[in-house]
Amino acid sequence: MTKKVARGPRDPLEREIEAALDPGRFVGDRSCFSFVSDLEEVERDIAPLLESAPGRAATLYEAFLAGCYEKVEELDDSSGAFGMFVEDLFCGWVKARQAAGAAPEETASRLLGWMDDDPYGFCYGLETKVASVLDKAGLAALVARARERLAARDGPDGRSTGYKQRRWAEVLRALHVGQKDVAAYVALAQQTGLSAKDCHAIARMLIAKRKPEEALSWVERGIEITAKDPRGSSADHELQNLRRELLRKLGRDQEALASAWAEFREHPSKYTYDDLMKFAPKQDRASWHAKAMEEAAGADLYSLIGLFVETKETARLSALVKRSTDEELEAVSHYALEPAARRLEKAHVGEAARLWRAMGMRVVNAKKSKYYGAALGNFERAKRCYEKAGLGAGWESVVREVREAHHRKTGFMPGFEDVVKGAGPSEEPPFLERAKARWGSKTGPPPSLGSAPR
Repeated sequence: MTKKVARGPRDPLEREIEAALDPGRFVGDRSCFSFVSDLEEVERDIAPLLESAPGRAATLYEAFLAGCYEKVEELDDSSGAFGMFVEDLFCGWVKARQAAGAAPEETASRLLGWMDDDPYGFCYGLETKVASVLDKAGLAALVARARERLAARDGPDGRSTGYKQRRWAEVLRALHVGQKDVAAYVALAQQTGLSAKDCHAIARMLIAKRKPEEALSWVERGIEITAKDPRGSSADHELQNLRRELLRKLGRDQEALASAWAEFREHPSKYTYDDLMKFAPKQDRASWHAKAMEEAAGADLYSLIGLFVETKETARLSALVKRSTDEELEAVSHYALEPAARRLEKAHVGEAARLWRAMGMRVVNAKKSKYYGAALGNFERAKRCYEKAGLGAGWESVVREVREAHHRKTGFMPGFEDVVKGAGPSEEPPFLERAKARWGSKTGPPPSLGSAPR
């Protein structure tokens, strides 16, 4: 016989938590945002208790976290919304314990216990979130516990396993940034291996402390590291941008501009163009723009298309499409082609037709059947543009090519033949138009309202 455990009165907010978690019901990906919104409403009822009853709030946050760990097996969190909500609960729990005067060491130990045992990944990167809400004592306690884990020898031969050492080193880095402790961060980075990312983080902390000269020296050190490591291109771009900002802050505007121009010349794109214009003097921007357009001529097709769209250089864009082969255009991502096609449709419709054609061909050539609907839309736009430009022969050539190369694609060809006949995919009527039409079929025609007002 099971012995019943006596329970005290249940907190009414716990009932709300349980009702919102809706145990036993599976939550699909499409319903997850709505589900999380309901959970957030309950959390908003707990938050005010941080001031009036922090101990009760901490208990409720723990109950909520426990419920979420139980619920996770009953939902599809492909969007990540549920995971982000759980992170917020951890932060609420930390704030509640601090408001209740709980021992920082115990809070730190429990946090790191959850981070040690993290089957669902809720605690991955949690150190960055909690560092922003922990008070000075809480951060110090968490740093002390994390250092113990970094120093622990837990491998089979008594050595630290590589993954765990890297993991706790990253945790400590985030906590030192939260502490704004430059010296501790530098010491850790030197102990575990200084990276370009470390140099960027150290520079940011020094900027916050109003030490731009020191920050600049760390940025330049980071750039030296990326120069030796071909994998550091993204870090290098961030460091170069930060270097230019610091040069300008230090009154070295010409050096900042020269740096932006050098990067644009090496990698012409809409991003490096934006950086260049940021540092070009206002009165000289027109000449720098012209200079940049000439310099960019040798860039790759993807970068050039994006640059000309960004800078509204429609004539240059049209000329670029004209001198590019169909095969070259088909090799460019639709992320660049679609905005370019839309920009060209008004004044350079023939070139727009070729871009719409290229986007459709990319899909069918790659046999991406789930995107056949988008490809049909592209071919319909291509047909309209070819006809508007008086290039009927160009469209007929596209039709022959598709029929010859893709006639066996039964999931695509019927829709394509509809496009050819002029009965291709069309835009669905607006919601209200459909609603009014359906309503009218039920109620009959609206009564006559007399002649229209004059």
